Amino acid sequence: MDIILFHSMYGLRPAVSAWAERLRAAGHQVHVPDLFGGETADTVEGGAELKDKIGKEELLRRAIMAAAPYSDRGLVYAGFSLGGSIAQTLALGDEKARGLLLMHGTSDIAENASVDELPVQLHVADPDPFETHDWLTTWYLRMRQVGADVEVFGHPGAGHLYTDPELPDYDSAAAEKTWQVGLAFIESL
Repeated sequence: MDIILFHSMYGLRPAVSAWAERLRAAGHQVHVPDLFGGETADTVEGGAELKDKIGKEELLRRAIMAAAPYSDRGLVYAGFSLGGSIAQTLALGDEKARGLLLMHGTSDIAENASVDELPVQLHVADPDPFETHDWLTTWYLRMRQVGADVEVFGHPGAGHLYTDPELPDYDSAAAEKTWQVGLAFIESL
């Protein structure tokens, strides 16, 4: 399976590379673009500064350019937090997308979005200050309306970016469960 994996607003950190390596070890082709051009952040504020410095449109342009060489194969789009938002935007615009694996993040859904039963799996902290219950309910219903086949997994007590062992939100049990369930999802596609 070809997978494109997008990093969070912390940048391309070791945790993202480790997930990519685990996916490769499971037999998948994994592409991990560095949308921040080598810059990383250690704090939410630093990540927000990097994201804002580059800008939303430029981040999407970079993501599209990174995915383009592989999109004719039918990619699985995946991402962490901001990267999940970017992965969702690209997957909903790619008629050949095979699946969408979101960890910690979602995005608004374009009015004209339409997919044919795109498999989508979301892993999110419960509660999550960036992905509130009200937002997730609306997001879920809207994703179903556009034709996605959605599964949502909440991880009680975990922090927002609970899969990165170098961040304060890290939760080893939630991270491992996300890995196991997410890998099974990818392998079912």
